[in-house]
This record gives sequence, C-alpha cells and structure tokens, in this order.
Amino acid sequence: MGMYKPENDRLFQRGLKVSHLQLMAALLEAGQITLAAASIGVSQPAASRLLAEIETIIGSPVYQRTGRSVSLTAAGRMLGLRAQRIQMELRDAARELTEIANGGAGHVRIGSVTGPAIDRVLPAVRTARVTDPNVTIEVVVAPSDEMCNHVLSGRLDFAIGRLTEASGKGLLEFQHVASEPVSLVVRRGHPLARQSPVLGAELMEFDWVMPGPGSILTRAVMARIRAHGLSTPPQRLSTASFLLTFALLQQSNAIAPLSRAVADSFTHGPDAAFAQLPIDLGIEVEPYGLITRSQMTMTPAATRLAAQICSIEPHSQA
Repeated sequence: MGMYKPENDRLFQRGLKVSHLQLMAALLEAGQITLAAASIGVSQPAASRLLAEIETIIGSPVYQRTGRSVSLTAAGRMLGLRAQRIQMELRDAARELTEIANGGAGHVRIGSVTGPAIDRVLPAVRTARVTDPNVTIEVVVAPSDEMCNHVLSGRLDFAIGRLTEASGKGLLEFQHVASEPVSLVVRRGHPLARQSPVLGAELMEFDWVMPGPGSILTRAVMARIRAHGLSTPPQRLSTASFLLTFALLQQSNAIAPLSRAVADSFTHGPDAAFAQLPIDLGIEVEPYGLITRSQMTMTPAATRLAAQICSIEPHSQA
C-alpha cells in the first residue's frame, strides 16, 4: 500500500509558494489585482504572473475580470479563504512564540457588544491587570456583525456577541455565555421615574430611543410591546450611538431600552443622572456568547482572558 500524501503536500510539490498564498489572501480582501499586489509589495505584472502560476498549479481558473475589479471563482475563493486562515495561524504562532520568549507577555484583542463589555469584559480586564501584568489588552465595542468580520479577518482574537445571518457559515464558532435582559432607562427627573408602579400604556406617551429597525435590540423590544397588546411609541428616535442615546435621555423625556448591565452601571447611586423605570416588560435579547474562528488555537493569554470573561457571574444577573 502506498504512503498517503495530503493534498496540501501535493500542492507544494507542484510549486505552490507562500507568495501565492499571500496574493490569494490579499485578492480575496481587496477585490482588485492592483490593490492586492500593492498590499503584499509586488508590482501588478508580478501579481499577474503569480496568478497564472497558481492556475497552472491547481489546474483551474481562480478569478475572472468584472470591469476594474475581479471576482474569484469557487476554487479561487476557497483557496483565498484557506490562505487567509494559514496567514492568521502563522501570525498567531508568531505571537505565541513571543509570549513564550517574553515570559508570558503578549497582546490580546477583544470585541464585545455593550452589555457584556461592562458586565464581563471590564471586570476580567481589571483582574488581568493583576494576574497577567505583562499582557496588554485592546477592547473594541461594536455591533455583532462588525465584530464577526473582525474575528474572521484576524483583527480580533475573539468576540463576545452574537452570530448574525451574514456571518460566514462554518467559519466561526459560538459558545453560549448568557442571555441579556433589558431595562427601560430615563433621566432622573422624568415624570415616570417619580411614580410606582408604571403602567405599560403610560410608556407609549413618550418618545423612545433605539437603534435602527433591523437591530436585535429593537426587534426584541417591538416583539414584547406587541405581546403586551400595547401601541407603538409615538416617535422612535433611531441611533446606534451609546453616547448620543444618553445625551438624548438627558435632554428630553425619552425612554431608552438598554441592556440591564448598562442600566445598572449608569443608574446606581443617589447622584446618578439616570434611572430605571419600575416596570418589567420581560424584554430579553437573544443570548450572546464567545465567538472565535473555527478550528483556531488562541494564544495562551487570549485563552486565559476568554475563560475569565465567560466564567464571571454578573451582579445584574445574580
């Protein structure tokens, strides 16, 4: 029986080089040969020669021109995705080697949606400053779809959020962490903040501040409003900006549904500028979790921090 030779070995035996993989990864991201060539430091004619070599090696076209841009064929896209993953693994290997050489020092890049960023990521970062003083941490707070793209591209080690419909199927892994209850937040002097209990119909006499209609939070809020048989708010001010939401609350009688973790942080104490309304509509956003690239091995520093974030018991959910 002959010895089994993996396909990637045969590709390298046919002449596939690291430069070929670099170009395919760049072309997948840039969509133009000129831009892809510039990103890896070669001329456009050199990039065209590399593409011709790739097509000879794999025996199939990898791209076709569409005006000034190019679109990858099925084979080209597959090879580009694999090339990106190989590059990411090599970058992670280099970072892990640096951690080992520097006695545990490293850099971790985290993404998170707003609620867990306050209730989980912040406490974990505070702990890591003591337990891993040689590790630097970068935190990006953004919507889930944006973070999924950053995890796929290797810009983030992992994210705390939700997989979206646009997420690459099979390219990301999701580990459930927790659900996210929602509270209704107003300025401290709001008319409804001075009475208890608050009736559902009274909520609809005021403007509401929420993200756009396609957001996960807005969909969850509107579903619960309908479930309670309530009319929709007279005017819904749409913004995904965390700072603008609080500015609008402070300067008006608007109501904002916010993650309870966020609400607890900004309504705690007698001097807080904001308050949570004493009514629970049962609004709960779908569970969030740990998002990583499929089949990836995180660096030790990233692994420790991810485990710490997932194991924290937030006070607001106790």
